[in-house]
Amino acid sequence: MASAPGPPRVPKPKGVPPSHYYESFLEKKGPRDQEYKKFWAGLQGLTICFYNSNRDFQPLEKLDLRTFVKLTDSIPHVSSRDSGIHFTLTLRTQDVKFKAESLESREMWKGCILTVVELRVPTNLNLLPGHLYMMAGVLAKEEARRTCEVPSCFLKVSRLEAQLLLERYPECGNLLLRPSGDGTEGGFSVTTRQMLNGVPVVRHYKVKPGDPKYVIDVEDPFPCASLDAVVNYFVSQTKRALVPFLLDEDYEKVLGYVDADKENGESLWVAPSAPGPGPVIPASIPKPPPPVPVPVSSQDKLPPIPPLPPPPIEDENYVVPIEDTPAVEYVNQDVSSCSRPAILKPKKLAKLPVKPPKPPITPKPEPKVVKSVPARNLVGSSPQALVLATRLGDVTAELEEKLQKRRALEQ
Repeated sequence: MASAPGPPRVPKPKGVPPSHYYESFLEKKGPRDQEYKKFWAGLQGLTICFYNSNRDFQPLEKLDLRTFVKLTDSIPHVSSRDSGIHFTLTLRTQDVKFKAESLESREMWKGCILTVVELRVPTNLNLLPGHLYMMAGVLAKEEARRTCEVPSCFLKVSRLEAQLLLERYPECGNLLLRPSGDGTEGGFSVTTRQMLNGVPVVRHYKVKPGDPKYVIDVEDPFPCASLDAVVNYFVSQTKRALVPFLLDEDYEKVLGYVDADKENGESLWVAPSAPGPGPVIPASIPKPPPPVPVPVSSQDKLPPIPPLPPPPIEDENYVVPIEDTPAVEYVNQDVSSCSRPAILKPKKLAKLPVKPPKPPITPKPEPKVVKSVPARNLVGSSPQALVLATRLGDVTAELEEKLQKRRALEQ
């Protein structure tokens, strides 16, 4: 029997392959890596993307070139046979070592990186005319991309805020692009901060809208096609002494707050190690004892306890302890505590639970036994006993009469 045909197979949607300026196999060794790791790498704008293979679309790692410092050739310590394929990329925060497949691949990687960072084709590399033509194409693509992009060092801050940012975070750069403070539509300003013999030097430059798009207002006005070209002008003209400001986006992991010391009035920064519902007590102030284990004296415990337990006491000679006896104020101080009233009370309390078991001893419900008892045992007894026997006899006679009448009615 033929099985029913299954649903038709639908081809998996293929992703759009990333567009890279240059791509090839590249081995990378970061600061924390022990050995080189081989990736398929591609240069995309100011980012180097690393993939497992050339068929992958999502990168495993990315390397940001906005913090670029320099490129240098390196010689490995293990072997000198492949010394021409190693180079080191120095960033602001780390050094990354690379190993290319060949000398030509290494020179291409260095040329493409310098082209997108400096926006010019390098001339000091061992490249053929065809390679230089490829670099010119990379430069045109990068300029077109940056025309539609705002530089990373642009922040919507005032002049004073820009100075404070450059002063507070000198490791993030010393050049900041911001909107113009004079209200010019489409205008921008550049704020720089450098150290001269230990003294900070802050400068502000105006960028006006013009032809083709922006004009840097200096002694010799310089036209720029984009804001990124404006930033690149300052970097290149100062021999990379000016570094675009890139604020680190790391977030704080510990909650902190300012607390005032009541003793000296100084403000302290308090950062608790773990979050808690209550305020953090400084280390100098001793912690109060916990409220649960409060000591209670023996005098406080005695009043709520009942005087005697419910079970009966078998020992009739039991004497109440002195602590349990109620305090009695005697008028005559010569009377001892072992007087008659103190002894009689415990005896009465001891005999009370013994009396209830006595009633079951005399079998009251049996009339026959009661009838014979007064005839024999109550002779010569007290008058009260004779009266009780007479009453019991009258009750018995009345019951017998009623029983006889009931039997007669039943017959």
